[in-house]
Amino acid sequence: MGVRTCESRCLFSGSKGEVCCIEPLHSKPDLKDHPITQFSLLAMASLTKILVIGLKPSLKVWMTFPYGRMDPSSVPLLAWHFVAVHNYVNPMLAFCRGDVVHFLLVKRDESGAIHVTKQKHLHLHYDLINFTWINSRTVVLLDSVEKLHVIDRQTQEELETVEISEVQLVYNSSHFKSLATGGNVSQALALVGEKACYQSISSYGGQIFYLGTKSVYVMMLRSWRERVDHLLKQDCLTEALALAWSFHEGKAKAVVGLSGDANKRKAVVADRMVEILFHYADRALKKCPDQGKIQVMEQHFQDMVPVIVDYCLLLQRKDLLFSQMYDKLSENSVAKGVFLECLEPYILSDKLVGITPQVMKDLIVHFQDKKLMENVEALIVHMDITSLDIQQVVLMCWENRLYDAMIYVYNRGMNEFISPMEKLFKVIAPPLNAGKTLTDEQVVMGNKLLVYISCCLAGRAYPLGDIPEDLVPLVKNQVFEFLIRLHSAEASLEEEIYPYVRTLLHFDTREFLNVLALTFEDFKNDKQAVEYQQRIVDILLKVMVENSDFTPSQVGCLFTFLARQLAKPDNTLFVNRTLFDQVLEFLCSPDDDSRHSERQQVLLELLQAGGIVQFEESRLIRMAEKAEFYQICEFMYEREHQYDKIIDCYLRDPLREEEVFNYIHNILSIPGHSAEEKQSVWQKAMDHIEELVSLKPSKAAELVATHFSEQIETVIKKLQNQVLLFKFLQSLLDPREGVHVNQELLQISPCITELFIELLCQFNPNQVIETLQVLECYRLEETIQIAQRYQLHEVTAYLLEKKGDIHGAFLIMLKRLQSKLQEITQQDENTKEDSSLKEVEETTVETIALCQRNSHNLNQQQREALWFPLLEAMMAPQKLSSSAAPHLHSEALKSLTMQVLNSMAAFIALPSILQRILQDPVYGKGKLGEIQGLILGMLDTFNYEQTLLETTTSLLNQDLHWSLCHLRASVTRGLNPKQDYCSICLQQYKRRQEMADEIIVFSCGHLYHSFCLQNKECTIEIEGQTRWTCYKCSSSNKVGKLSENSSEIKKGRITPSQVKISPSCLPSKGDPAVKKATSEPVLDPQQIQAFDQLCRLYRGSSRLALLTELSQNRSSESYRPFSGSQSGPAFNSIFQNENFQLQLIPPPVTED
Repeated sequence: MGVRTCESRCLFSGSKGEVCCIEPLHSKPDLKDHPITQFSLLAMASLTKILVIGLKPSLKVWMTFPYGRMDPSSVPLLAWHFVAVHNYVNPMLAFCRGDVVHFLLVKRDESGAIHVTKQKHLHLHYDLINFTWINSRTVVLLDSVEKLHVIDRQTQEELETVEISEVQLVYNSSHFKSLATGGNVSQALALVGEKACYQSISSYGGQIFYLGTKSVYVMMLRSWRERVDHLLKQDCLTEALALAWSFHEGKAKAVVGLSGDANKRKAVVADRMVEILFHYADRALKKCPDQGKIQVMEQHFQDMVPVIVDYCLLLQRKDLLFSQMYDKLSENSVAKGVFLECLEPYILSDKLVGITPQVMKDLIVHFQDKKLMENVEALIVHMDITSLDIQQVVLMCWENRLYDAMIYVYNRGMNEFISPMEKLFKVIAPPLNAGKTLTDEQVVMGNKLLVYISCCLAGRAYPLGDIPEDLVPLVKNQVFEFLIRLHSAEASLEEEIYPYVRTLLHFDTREFLNVLALTFEDFKNDKQAVEYQQRIVDILLKVMVENSDFTPSQVGCLFTFLARQLAKPDNTLFVNRTLFDQVLEFLCSPDDDSRHSERQQVLLELLQAGGIVQFEESRLIRMAEKAEFYQICEFMYEREHQYDKIIDCYLRDPLREEEVFNYIHNILSIPGHSAEEKQSVWQKAMDHIEELVSLKPSKAAELVATHFSEQIETVIKKLQNQVLLFKFLQSLLDPREGVHVNQELLQISPCITELFIELLCQFNPNQVIETLQVLECYRLEETIQIAQRYQLHEVTAYLLEKKGDIHGAFLIMLKRLQSKLQEITQQDENTKEDSSLKEVEETTVETIALCQRNSHNLNQQQREALWFPLLEAMMAPQKLSSSAAPHLHSEALKSLTMQVLNSMAAFIALPSILQRILQDPVYGKGKLGEIQGLILGMLDTFNYEQTLLETTTSLLNQDLHWSLCHLRASVTRGLNPKQDYCSICLQQYKRRQEMADEIIVFSCGHLYHSFCLQNKECTIEIEGQTRWTCYKCSSSNKVGKLSENSSEIKKGRITPSQVKISPSCLPSKGDPAVKKATSEPVLDPQQIQAFDQLCRLYRGSSRLALLTELSQNRSSESYRPFSGSQSGPAFNSIFQNENFQLQLIPPPVTED
């Protein structure tokens, strides 16, 4: 290092680890004047950290960096190199130990101090034993399995991996382990020495030398030419071109051998790529299959030729592409065709503009031969066609209907803009003048013509680009002069004047006028342009107004266009006002009813465009009303704020009559209208309320509820038609109709609701009960009278039940049931209809439901007054039919009778039912055989319920026995303390025998002196008795448990159980604990707890709830805190059987 001194300074001690690697910063001759060199920097790596030391001008440690966590067998590595960062060259230190490489940039600041900054890390998946710089961007790493990894430092991309195990690298293990001196090194250094190879690898001038056991190996990066040639030797031409292009663009990694500025490097690489391209073309022709299908040859060249075209265009060598390459590939016709097709995407994207005439001609001919004329058209409009035979191209375009290409050739090749229009007009004008329908091709031509005229007048080229600025005024004037010609060039005697304007108007009036409107927007202070504008407007009026072959829509489009132009502030057009009057007469012609909506829409657009200033408003309204143009009337009335008259317009217009509701609502609710305007609309709506209801009752009801809630009675009076009134009230009052009405704010009087109910009874009696269930505001007495008036018995019964007259409702239902039963008893065997029987079943079910709903609130006598007449009514028809000649529906009646008996059994005792049956005069005289089935069915039901009750009681007793056994076991079990000392004072209870203190043991296992518990305030007085609480358990749950315990204690219960032991009965060390006997005949606290538990179980009155709770308690640990024998009959109870089911359906009725 050029330093000789006797001074020393301890940087490491033996306790902190030995230095394994020392790396001085060497500078190249061209960097000897670098300011960092004067410090003579030295990097040192120990087993725990690295140091950067400056030897000049004095010894100084500039940085220390600990490794952190790493594999103790990994080797510390250091390597310096000068690197350009942000256009400044500074030394960079790479160090690693294990699989992470750190890069440190060392710089000198203006004050002369050295700063070390961290760069991004390099994370690897292998353990390193050597790190070497080849150049500033490329490093070579050697891992522990002797594989070389070439890495690009900036992108951290691995470029190549080489296996060098054949080198047989020499390791420095014997030196690191100091075997020659007896191995007097630390174990850590000896472990590192297993992989150390510092002195076996060295680098210089881009070369790396590896010392093997038999020879020295030299590794270096190939130059860029060698890398390309290597791929060429392997016949990888496409990969060689891609690699060379990456050298050309400066995107390649680990580049060696390219020097100089960027242009010089690109030129060198480009020359080499040209050589490869020639070789590639020769190879493509040479390896072409001579025999086989033409598709195979096409596929071969489609894989090869695009590569040549791509790289020639990338290198901007069109001269090479269209001369030597094209001549070479033209030797094969298939290769030539593929070459020409490859040019298409570049031409369409405007990346290839200049093509030689020969290639352009061959290109067009090739696509023409393949019948790809659309492709030819797309290519022509992107080409420079000045070198083509224009006449030939125009002829080809016209023959193949390539109109875009033809226009492009005329415009670009000859600066001719009128001839294409003349050619297109000759095609579309004759069928239009003859009134024929255009073909699809002619429609396409017409649309192209309109777009072409629009582009010319706007200064844009067709189909793309812009017209040269010096030609724009000339082109506009030529197009205008062409359009306003009086006659065409080859006019016949029958031709009408202004044929071109006439043709365009007939083809598409609206679009042609839009083209003119866009053109007029560009006119500013150009005097000639203004003259053209006025001239073409006059021609338009002359052509359309003086001819009757234009539709109202077309005429309306013209005057809408004129109205928009006249409404502009800088308007210079003049149009005679009488023409607008003529148009109004034409559109409102009452003698012609055809195209009514079209005429109205045209006139509306004309008015909205500003044409209203051209008309007298009163005359316009009169003519609109006469022509039934209600939208026009609405437009005019709205201008004058006569909103009430607009309601008449909506009601008279069949297409928009339903929109009147929204209009009225908007006027009355949206702010912005005066009170007088709203009042007039309100009054008009009231005058037409019957018409509104007939139009849509639901909308009318919603409108009335929102804006006419105080005039509902007036509205009802205006509705003379009863059907309309019913529909209106149904929409207003029935919430099921889906009308959004707030019934609370509406405040309907009961008489209106009762009127609706009466109409409902009249027009839809089947829906009365369902409607009454959702209605609220009606009086029961009046409603009952309405139902009785229309003889709706079910409705009357429903209202009586709602009133509270259960017996009256039952009598009505019973009377109806009896009448139905009488009908079916009078039917003979020939009657096959079951409708009457179905009515009996429905009435029976309704009557049973009535009795069931109300039996809960009745006493026994009142229940019998309901159920026994029903049973008597059901049994009466069976009395009339003898057993010898049973009735047609006897089986069905018996089933219904059993249904009544089963239903009444829940409310009336079985003996009462039997007694009532036996007291019947018919059955009391020995005719019990007829009701034998009923009685046997009742007895079977009784037997079933008795069996069910006995089974349930048995289950309850078994579970109760099990619960009590476990409770008894828990309260009689001895307590075993967890320790032999007090949990508060921590003294053994034996040491305080001199004090008259009691020992208290809790069920949780904690033991205390009573004196200690009193000091901690763990005593509670309940009914004159002292109760104790465990200090530890209560203090550990102060927030949650203590409040719960205190609440239970106030109720007379105490949660923790305890045992007192007096000092005179203190047990010895080996004796078991003994409980203190108490003289009071009171329950033990655990017994109190168990008793409370049992009370809680039986607090409810539901047997099913008790069964459920017992079944849950069986599996709960809270009720069996101590493990015991789980064998016995209790554990084989019915709850353990998964197939157990409660059969709650009574057995079927058996008949003899």
